[in-house]
Amino acid sequence: MKLYESIVITGGGGMLARDLDRVLRARGVEPVLARHAECDISDPAQLARYFKAHRPTLVLNCAADTAVDLCEERPERANAINGQGAGNLAELCKEYSARLVHYSTDFVFSGQNGRPYRPDDIPDPLSAYGKSKLLGEENVKVIDPPGWLTVRTAWLFGRYGNCFPRVIVDRARAGHVLKVVDDQIGCPTYSVDLAAATLELLDRGAKGIWHVTNSFPTSWFEFAKAVLTEFAISAEVTPISTSEWVAMRPKQARRPKFSVLDLDPYAALTGKKLRGWRDALRDYRTECEKG
Repeated sequence: MKLYESIVITGGGGMLARDLDRVLRARGVEPVLARHAECDISDPAQLARYFKAHRPTLVLNCAADTAVDLCEERPERANAINGQGAGNLAELCKEYSARLVHYSTDFVFSGQNGRPYRPDDIPDPLSAYGKSKLLGEENVKVIDPPGWLTVRTAWLFGRYGNCFPRVIVDRARAGHVLKVVDDQIGCPTYSVDLAAATLELLDRGAKGIWHVTNSFPTSWFEFAKAVLTEFAISAEVTPISTSEWVAMRPKQARRPKFSVLDLDPYAALTGKKLRGWRDALRDYRTECEKG
């Protein structure tokens, strides 16, 4: 990492950005956390001024509109941030000869494949969010900044942001009835592990599109049960189907049924897959207990 004289992390107030900051500082590297107010990637003029001031040699793009359901109501905003914003970054990284790491999502796939999705599988997003993230991927690929890297991940959770485990814990402790979908399958990803895996990819000179999640597929229902067990919360959680959930919340975005990502290319490069999500969840609980 010391090969990169100036590292900028966009979306600096978010969950993944803060864990990237942590793993970099553990290596003795001090990145710049670029927050939205000072570095809006959908504002080309502001972004150009930021690049001129910091002259990054590596940009880790964690800036995104991740409000999946709200993206259905405001697709223009999602496209401006997730799509064109990524393009704006790619243009400037190309101008400054900086490497760009861009984060994308399992939502670029329809979930109808029936097997884990490989990096070279053809995307087919179902939602405005997924379409906006695919637009970002395409912009990065077409603009082609030097050594660009797109990392697709899924079901992200971590200490520094709102995420599924936190929602489950908060709702359970508040006494809410928990109903969780049991027919959508994917792989949860701990933001600390994703941050460390990103550095592994950079260390090994990886380029192009890569898939990174924790290991072992599960359902949202099983994930919820594991969260309750890990946090020693006695609460009942009821499995429901996607169709039942949609009937309760008809305006929500469509989600892929099976969005497991193929981790074999990452394992072939690094010699290992990421650990199982259940072990990562244990570390997440420990982090949360630190306050």
